[in-house]
Amino acid sequence: MTRCRAALLALLTMVALSPTPAASAAADEGPEQIVNGTFDAGTAPWWGTGNITLAVDGGRLCADIPGGTTNPWDVIVGQNDLPLVAGETYAYRFFATATPAKVGRALIQLPVDPYTQYLSAAPEMSVSGNGYSYTFTAPVSLPNAQVAFQVGGSAEPWRFCMDDVSLKGGAEPEVYEPDTGPRVRVNMVGYLPTGPKKATVVTTSTEALDWELKNAGKVTVASGRTVPRGADGSSGQNVHTLDFGAYRKPGEGYTLTADGETSRPFDIAAGIYDQLPVDALKFYYTQRSGIEILDSLRPGYARPAGHVGVAPNQGDVSVPCQPGVCDYSLNVKGGWYDAGDHGKYVVNGGISVYQLMAAYERDKAAFKDGQLNIPESGNGKPDILDEARWEQEFLLSMQAPDGKPYAGMAHHKIHDQNWTGLPLLPHLDPQLRELHPTSTAATLNLAATAAQAARLFAPYDAEFAARNLKAARKAWAAAKANPARYADPNDGIGGGAYNDGDVSDEFYWAAAELYITTGEKEFRDFVLASPHHTGDIWRERGFDWGNTAQLGRLDLATVPNALPDRARVRQSVVEGAEKYVAVQKAHPYGLPYNPPDFDWGSNNLVLNNMVVMATAYDLTGQEKYRTAVREGMDYILGRNALNQSYVTGYGEVASKNQHSRWYSRQLDPNLPNPPRGTLAGGPNSGIQDPLAQRLLRGCAPQFCYIDDIESWATNELTINWNSPLAWVSAFLADKGGRSDCRVGYSAHGSWPGGFTAQVVIENAGKETVDGWSLRWSFLGGQRAGHVWGAALSQSGSVVTAKSLGWNGKIKPGQKVTFGFNGTNTSGPNPAPEVFHLNGVRCT
Repeated sequence: MTRCRAALLALLTMVALSPTPAASAAADEGPEQIVNGTFDAGTAPWWGTGNITLAVDGGRLCADIPGGTTNPWDVIVGQNDLPLVAGETYAYRFFATATPAKVGRALIQLPVDPYTQYLSAAPEMSVSGNGYSYTFTAPVSLPNAQVAFQVGGSAEPWRFCMDDVSLKGGAEPEVYEPDTGPRVRVNMVGYLPTGPKKATVVTTSTEALDWELKNAGKVTVASGRTVPRGADGSSGQNVHTLDFGAYRKPGEGYTLTADGETSRPFDIAAGIYDQLPVDALKFYYTQRSGIEILDSLRPGYARPAGHVGVAPNQGDVSVPCQPGVCDYSLNVKGGWYDAGDHGKYVVNGGISVYQLMAAYERDKAAFKDGQLNIPESGNGKPDILDEARWEQEFLLSMQAPDGKPYAGMAHHKIHDQNWTGLPLLPHLDPQLRELHPTSTAATLNLAATAAQAARLFAPYDAEFAARNLKAARKAWAAAKANPARYADPNDGIGGGAYNDGDVSDEFYWAAAELYITTGEKEFRDFVLASPHHTGDIWRERGFDWGNTAQLGRLDLATVPNALPDRARVRQSVVEGAEKYVAVQKAHPYGLPYNPPDFDWGSNNLVLNNMVVMATAYDLTGQEKYRTAVREGMDYILGRNALNQSYVTGYGEVASKNQHSRWYSRQLDPNLPNPPRGTLAGGPNSGIQDPLAQRLLRGCAPQFCYIDDIESWATNELTINWNSPLAWVSAFLADKGGRSDCRVGYSAHGSWPGGFTAQVVIENAGKETVDGWSLRWSFLGGQRAGHVWGAALSQSGSVVTAKSLGWNGKIKPGQKVTFGFNGTNTSGPNPAPEVFHLNGVRCT
């Protein structure tokens, strides 16, 4: 999760391992630190946990490791009292076997709580045995460091042996060189036939170069000259741009050649993004807490329900507060695990569930029942709303009960009392779970998402919609009564602090959602008075869980409402998009994000900037904004300095070892890698974890990434990083709009609970429309009834009107009119603003 290890930064060192089998040592090695590393003198001073017996067998120290243990640290072989000198670089070597093959943990660490790790490795041990070699630099002088081999966590018994264990100072620090493959960098998934097609070549040349596009048969189908872009500050490379956008023929296995290098293969196809939004959304089912993950729905990802109070879990069904925080317990079962650990956070869950619901609200007909293959599929509701509800129910459960201090406010988070190690499946987590104090930020996240859910669930579940609106109002009142109750920045043991000292943006977002849903004066006036309403909120680094004013601005611009200055609001989104388009045009890699240092989770910020550009396309229909989004996705899928896709399962070389306790195949071959469609956090100049600090120190921003499960600062997965991936990929899967239609919708009369509407379709093109189908969505629970001039049907809030035989043809310049009576139970009834004619959006 973003900042999930913030509190550990004071504990973790500025060092890490180098997991290559041949680390070099200095010519003048220091003295041997390990005592009896060859076991010629028996087993002393080595020790083992009480569930094993150490013995020398064939000159090696061996132990039979029992099966049925849960955690790596349940079985340990170690040696204590090893002196370390601050600033010294050490070479650590050993030989190990495992029968059958296993992945272990090799650690050099503080021997007492908090067990700060100075080196952490995950050797893959074989039956025949291998030698392993690592380097690390000690950050502190320590007389009593500990060498530990953690070998627990196996269901079956096995045999572990080791020999030739050595720890010496005087080593040369390992130089990490990532394998970036060919110097021609492309979107490895592919390009749309009518979209932009750009690639980047890394070269020392300052003059334009020839390039060739070849099909799968190695036949040259297009050629041209590169455009030198000079030095790219984000990568430290000299690069050129290749533009082959004029070539539009669909096909598979294309490659680009320039400067003697040939790119990895890619496709040109209209449907390259059709599956990505589905996969990005399927990610959430396997992140669920409190429910069994079924192999029938996610083959290879099955696991028992986590944190439901079944031993060894203490569970989330009755969670107490931290000592001194409250005198009650709450049932907060369910929701999504935030990232690769077992914590659940309201502020991170808030933006995540918002973006799923926002993707649905952008085009409600694009999301179907049965689309995601989840337990709720087939219930008559869009799967995306069923998935969002799983999290929204959790957010509602975090609200402090009536009659208690801070009633109506939301607890900031719930997680383990202390950090857990990797790997650890949720149902095996034995730790006490605790509610942390309520916060204004969490409360406003609840108010915003509950108000949003109230309008979106109204057509499907009026009771749940009403429950959300009641909770949103209660949360809003509680936040106003406690406007500065901030999360403690030091509350980061067992889970991230997620502290935020300015919640004026959350107030603006919550007021915007409440106004859109209710139309009430209190919320309208708050929106209009907020400095975020007219300020430039389009920060270069993008929006995220701690910067949410943008969410309110985007919804006020796109969701129908009667805000007095709405035209200005819509124009401000376009201005924000222009800012990101300008950044992208100036960037040699076509990246709409270019701060001097890359943030934690930079990939999600890149995508959120793309959300703004995509929204500008929806508002204006100007192709340059859609083009910018398409080019921006190229970076995520391979056109970057590391020449890799950051989405699991997408591209020839893609992230697959994201930091997670249950997608931990890198540590345990019995566990899976993250599911297809999982976004890695991406380059992070902060490199806060020990592995990144050792391997990536001094990295140019784009190179501050390593696909390793131990690099939680650069390679996390989180619910709020997959949410913009789902939103943007759904936009890219949309086949676009048409400028040859205009639709006018007007209410000709209204009364309590009802209204009459008239719809006019104008053919603004040059060809006759022969048979028409017009689709739109209502804001919430409105229903279309008696109709004239069309055949009409409705599913949820999505209405489809179809031509009758006599009015099916609309000649150029002509119009057709129909009308209907409708019902509206409560709340505003704005005119729909987005219409699809014959399946294509009118722009």
